[in-house]
Amino acid sequence: MPHRDIVTIGASAGGVEALRFLVGKLPAKFDASVLITMHLAEDFPSTLDHILTRAGSLPAQFARENEKIERGRIYLAPPKRHLLLSGDRLELGHGPRENNARPAIDPMFRSVALCCGGRSVGVVLSGMLGDGAAGLRALKQCGGLSVAQKPSDAAFPEMPATAVRRALPDHVVGLAELPALLKKLVQQPVGEALPIPHGLSFEVEIARSGGLTMKEMDRIGRRSVLACPDCHGVMWEIDEGDLVRYRCHVGHAYTAELMKYAIDENLARALGSALRALDERIAITEKLHAKAADLRHNNSAEWWQRRLDDTRREAEVIREAIMRMERIGTEKVES
Repeated sequence: MPHRDIVTIGASAGGVEALRFLVGKLPAKFDASVLITMHLAEDFPSTLDHILTRAGSLPAQFARENEKIERGRIYLAPPKRHLLLSGDRLELGHGPRENNARPAIDPMFRSVALCCGGRSVGVVLSGMLGDGAAGLRALKQCGGLSVAQKPSDAAFPEMPATAVRRALPDHVVGLAELPALLKKLVQQPVGEALPIPHGLSFEVEIARSGGLTMKEMDRIGRRSVLACPDCHGVMWEIDEGDLVRYRCHVGHAYTAELMKYAIDENLARALGSALRALDERIAITEKLHAKAADLRHNNSAEWWQRRLDDTRREAEVIREAIMRMERIGTEKVES
């Protein structure tokens, strides 16, 4: 009887150590292909393939376009590309960032859900924010088995906690229990074919090649009043139970939580630009006030002084707003 032969794993902050432990415990004859997406820096070469190959018995490599997957091997999403699966072939998507990441975890899960849901097991490990929750939910809806690392066990609990809350995974386990669980799950028979969720194929296509038309976006969501933090275009709101996501027709996508952070970042940049402009205005106004005072143009000097006082007050308001945002951000990280 055919069994589940595709394991997909998403990780972010704290994920290297979690992955090293996990692959170190998997047997050399692990009877499934392992696909891993980890958020990688785009500016530096990654050695994750060497790290994971040395950690265990399964060879790990960065995925190549149209490569045929084999059992007992690990395939990694390369920097700047989404890792997708179509049948038994890997694809490297050129689509835009999702959840401010490329590679992103959700596109990998969705592609596996679309092509091979009943053959798959999806796992969300340590990380910040919420990438992976929507994709893991889609995987489960298409017959895949879903697993999340126990948040209290993760170095960074927010990503698995979001997956637990939003995707309601079949299993929530500590890292120490995960290798044995995966060995057990890949021996289970293939799940029954389930209806494909509406819009899933469109979103996989976005990750593969880019955005959709506005008409196509209208089929998977409703237009919101929010602008995309990346391209400033219209965003569509996509409801999946209690999970709300946003996507523009260029393809940029955010969970509601990440949308808030992206808006906050844009606001912080705008406030920083405003503060720099006000500081420059203060500097030139001080010079004009000093010149008027030197020339004993008393009325002009008084006028420039009022302008200077007003601008300093405006700058102080902006400066306090920036400091308040920084304090809130610090408190969020510490909590």
